[in-house]
Amino acid sequence: MTTRTETHFTPIDPDLYAKAFQLLDPTPEHAAPAAPATASPVSAILAAGPVHRPGPVEKTLTDALAFLDTHGWAKHRLIHPEGARCSIGALRAAAGTRNAAYRDAGKLLLDEARRQHGQHWKAIPAWNDAHTGPQVRSVWEAAIQRANHANI
Repeated sequence: MTTRTETHFTPIDPDLYAKAFQLLDPTPEHAAPAAPATASPVSAILAAGPVHRPGPVEKTLTDALAFLDTHGWAKHRLIHPEGARCSIGALRAAAGTRNAAYRDAGKLLLDEARRQHGQHWKAIPAWNDAHTGPQVRSVWEAAIQRANHANI
Protein backbone atom coordinates (compact mmCIF):
# COMPACT_ATOMS: atom_id res chain seq x y z
CA MET A 1 0.00 0.00 0.00
CA THR A 2 1.35 3.38 -0.98
CA THR A 3 0.19 6.48 0.83
CA ARG A 4 0.82 9.83 -0.68
CA THR A 5 0.89 12.92 1.47
CA GLU A 6 0.28 16.30 -0.05
CA THR A 7 1.58 19.14 2.11
CA HIS A 8 0.64 22.08 -0.09
CA PHE A 9 3.49 24.13 1.41
CA THR A 10 4.52 27.19 -0.53
CA PRO A 11 8.25 27.27 -1.30
CA ILE A 12 10.11 30.14 0.40
CA ASP A 13 13.05 32.27 -0.56
CA PRO A 14 15.95 31.22 1.81
CA ASP A 15 17.41 34.76 1.80
CA LEU A 16 14.07 36.23 2.82
CA TYR A 17 13.80 33.64 5.63
CA ALA A 18 17.29 34.55 6.95
CA LYS A 19 16.49 38.27 6.79
CA ALA A 20 13.27 37.76 8.76
CA PHE A 21 15.17 36.00 11.57
CA GLN A 22 17.83 38.71 11.57
CA LEU A 23 15.11 41.31 12.09
CA LEU A 24 13.60 39.27 14.94
CA ASP A 25 16.96 38.70 16.65
CA PRO A 26 19.45 41.33 15.46
CA THR A 27 23.13 40.86 16.22
CA PRO A 28 25.24 44.01 16.49
CA GLU A 29 27.89 44.19 13.82
CA HIS A 30 30.62 44.78 16.40
CA ALA A 31 29.65 41.75 18.53
CA ALA A 32 32.11 38.94 19.01
CA PRO A 33 31.60 35.90 16.84
CA ALA A 34 29.21 33.35 18.27
CA ALA A 35 30.62 30.42 20.20
CA PRO A 36 30.22 26.96 18.77
CA ALA A 37 26.79 25.49 19.35
CA THR A 38 28.13 22.60 21.40
CA ALA A 39 31.29 22.52 23.43
CA SER A 40 33.43 19.46 23.57
CA PRO A 41 32.92 17.41 26.74
CA VAL A 42 36.39 18.26 28.08
CA SER A 43 36.02 22.00 27.54
CA ALA A 44 32.57 21.93 29.14
CA ILE A 45 34.00 20.26 32.23
CA LEU A 46 36.91 22.69 32.44
CA ALA A 47 34.64 25.69 31.95
CA ALA A 48 32.36 24.58 34.79
CA GLY A 49 35.18 24.77 37.34
CA PRO A 50 35.69 22.52 40.33
CA VAL A 51 32.70 21.22 42.24
CA HIS A 52 32.87 21.80 45.98
CA ARG A 53 32.49 18.63 47.98
CA PRO A 54 32.23 19.42 51.67
CA GLY A 55 34.39 17.46 54.06
CA PRO A 56 32.81 15.55 56.95
CA VAL A 57 33.24 18.42 59.45
CA GLU A 58 31.76 21.02 57.10
CA LYS A 59 28.88 18.66 56.25
CA THR A 60 28.16 18.00 59.92
CA LEU A 61 28.15 21.72 60.73
CA THR A 62 26.02 22.56 57.68
CA ASP A 63 23.53 19.78 58.43
CA ALA A 64 23.33 20.86 62.08
CA LEU A 65 22.65 24.48 61.13
CA ALA A 66 19.99 23.31 58.67
CA PHE A 67 18.47 21.28 61.52
CA LEU A 68 18.35 24.41 63.69
CA ASP A 69 16.77 26.36 60.82
CA THR A 70 14.11 23.68 60.37
CA HIS A 71 13.35 22.67 63.96
CA GLY A 72 14.37 25.74 65.92
CA TRP A 73 17.11 26.73 68.33
CA ALA A 74 16.81 26.23 72.10
CA LYS A 75 18.54 27.39 75.27
CA HIS A 76 18.94 25.59 78.60
CA ARG A 77 18.00 22.14 77.28
CA LEU A 78 19.31 19.65 74.77
CA ILE A 79 15.92 19.06 73.13
CA HIS A 80 12.85 21.24 73.60
CA PRO A 81 9.52 19.35 73.75
CA GLU A 82 8.51 21.00 70.45
CA GLY A 83 11.67 19.73 68.69
CA ALA A 84 14.03 22.70 68.91
CA ARG A 85 17.58 21.89 70.01
CA CYS A 86 20.57 23.63 71.43
CA SER A 87 23.83 23.69 69.49
CA ILE A 88 25.05 20.36 70.91
CA GLY A 89 21.68 18.76 70.23
CA ALA A 90 21.83 19.93 66.61
CA LEU A 91 25.37 18.55 66.24
CA ARG A 92 24.23 15.19 67.60
CA ALA A 93 21.24 15.11 65.27
CA ALA A 94 23.41 15.96 62.26
CA ALA A 95 26.22 13.51 63.03
CA GLY A 96 24.01 10.63 64.09
CA THR A 97 26.80 9.22 66.26
CA ARG A 98 29.65 10.67 68.24
CA ASN A 99 32.16 10.05 65.49
CA ALA A 100 35.29 11.97 64.50
CA ALA A 101 33.31 14.48 62.39
CA TYR A 102 31.04 15.19 65.38
CA ARG A 103 34.00 15.76 67.71
CA ASP A 104 35.92 17.90 65.20
CA ALA A 105 32.82 19.94 64.36
CA GLY A 106 32.25 20.56 68.06
CA LYS A 107 35.87 21.62 68.57
CA LEU A 108 35.70 24.00 65.62
CA LEU A 109 32.37 25.45 66.79
CA LEU A 110 33.73 26.04 70.30
CA ASP A 111 36.92 27.54 68.91
CA GLU A 112 34.88 29.97 66.81
CA ALA A 113 32.68 30.79 69.82
CA ARG A 114 35.84 31.65 71.75
CA ARG A 115 37.08 33.81 68.87
CA GLN A 116 33.87 35.81 68.78
CA HIS A 117 32.84 35.80 72.45
CA GLY A 118 35.99 35.33 74.54
CA GLN A 119 38.33 32.56 75.55
CA HIS A 120 36.59 31.81 78.85
CA TRP A 121 33.98 29.46 77.33
CA LYS A 122 34.69 25.89 78.46
CA ALA A 123 31.88 24.10 76.62
CA ILE A 124 29.34 24.66 73.86
CA PRO A 125 26.24 24.37 76.10
CA ALA A 126 27.36 27.20 78.40
CA TRP A 127 28.21 29.43 75.45
CA ASN A 128 24.95 28.51 73.66
CA ASP A 129 22.82 29.38 76.70
CA ALA A 130 24.53 32.74 77.28
CA HIS A 131 23.97 34.19 73.80
CA THR A 132 21.21 35.32 71.48
CA GLY A 133 20.06 33.46 68.39
CA PRO A 134 21.83 35.85 65.99
CA GLN A 135 25.08 35.57 67.98
CA VAL A 136 24.90 31.78 67.93
CA ARG A 137 24.10 31.74 64.21
CA SER A 138 27.09 34.00 63.51
CA VAL A 139 29.38 31.48 65.19
CA TRP A 140 27.83 28.58 63.24
CA GLU A 141 28.25 30.37 59.92
CA ALA A 142 31.86 31.33 60.66
CA ALA A 143 32.67 27.75 61.72
CA ILE A 144 31.19 26.43 58.48
CA GLN A 145 33.29 28.90 56.48
CA ARG A 146 36.43 27.84 58.35
CA ALA A 147 35.70 24.17 57.69
CA ASN A 148 35.12 25.00 54.03
CA HIS A 149 38.42 26.88 53.72
CA ALA A 150 40.28 24.10 55.55
CA ASN A 151 38.53 21.52 53.35
CA ILE A 152 37.64 19.39 56.36
